[in-house]
Amino acid sequence: MLEGKHIVLGVTGSIAAYKIANLASMLVKAKADVTVIMTKNATNFINPITFETLTGHKCLVDTFDRNFQYSVEHVSLAKQTDVFLIAPASANVIAKAANGIADDMLTTTLLAAKCPKIVSPAMNTNMYENPIVQDNIKKLEHYGMEVITPASGHLACGDDGAGKMPEPEILFSYIEKALYPKDLCGKNVLVTAGPTQEKMDPVRYISNHSTGKMGYALASVCAMRGAKVTLVSGKTALAHPLFVDTVDVVSAKDMYEAVTERFAGQDIIIKAAAVADYRPKEVAQEKIKKKDGALSVEMERTDDILAYLGAHKRPDQYICGFSMETEHMLENSRAKLERKKIDMIAANNLKQDGAGFGTDTNIVTLITKNSEEELPKLSKQDTANRIVDEIIRRMK
Repeated sequence: MLEGKHIVLGVTGSIAAYKIANLASMLVKAKADVTVIMTKNATNFINPITFETLTGHKCLVDTFDRNFQYSVEHVSLAKQTDVFLIAPASANVIAKAANGIADDMLTTTLLAAKCPKIVSPAMNTNMYENPIVQDNIKKLEHYGMEVITPASGHLACGDDGAGKMPEPEILFSYIEKALYPKDLCGKNVLVTAGPTQEKMDPVRYISNHSTGKMGYALASVCAMRGAKVTLVSGKTALAHPLFVDTVDVVSAKDMYEAVTERFAGQDIIIKAAAVADYRPKEVAQEKIKKKDGALSVEMERTDDILAYLGAHKRPDQYICGFSMETEHMLENSRAKLERKKIDMIAANNLKQDGAGFGTDTNIVTLITKNSEEELPKLSKQDTANRIVDEIIRRMK
């Protein structure tokens, strides 16, 4: 998504400026073309040479620098920019941007740019909460800029509160989101992810090896593409994805209730969770003590979420399920598609290298009533994009 894209990073006078070196490095590694514009105050916190070394481009500070090639530099730069991020954004630059003041290289280039613009405020808590600053932020949003809510914590000035610039990884995600096509804008999407845990006693449970990576990638991609996304997630070690409303659950029953409660309001449902098919019929109230010989636990079926969705789907809803198999993948997955009365199955084989639990890649075959398409081994994010592409194409 970032390869070949031209990203401008605007850096203002804040102690958080040092973090942008890491962001610039991340963008370059993602094969983006990065230019950094600094205010003169920003050069007191980090040297422009740092950014020049990381990006391979001259760091711009002075609007009238005579070392530039002959062109109106701020205009020519603005025309080729795909995303413009100001981070950290001081109260001073926010005020200038909100009121159309263009008195340095950063603000003149910002004013000339027509690309998506993102602003990440970073300042003392009292400054951030000042009504004037808040009004200026509302102005930026009114004019179509995306303003990242600052994090709360211990600030460089010694205060505690809102005003911290988010970490570079979060800023990177905002840039990525700005570049995605918004072909799911106006759609409500529900994604399930991760394993369920079925309790045996206060100590033990039955589960599986799902890490939730595929479902989290799908939720993230749908949100990046403009959808309002609800992620119903079993317990995982993953951080909740940005731009997504995450509902945490534990058991198959919890997931069933969370999904069926929200199902009616969804346009697309992607069920990537590894839900237990069985649970202990009786849950011991005390720890089951070890004894000689075998332990027998009577099991009962859990609620079939996908079958419920297929039985209750409206014609305008699209349902994609997942099928993890170890043998006869195509036959078993096609039978599941028909039995559950859903629109598509993303099938993969646990025994295929690069397609198992916990990997960063996947190899899926997309199965519909009349087609089968085997995707190559891709990252889970690229796999998610291909699945979403196919859903959008078929909904049209």
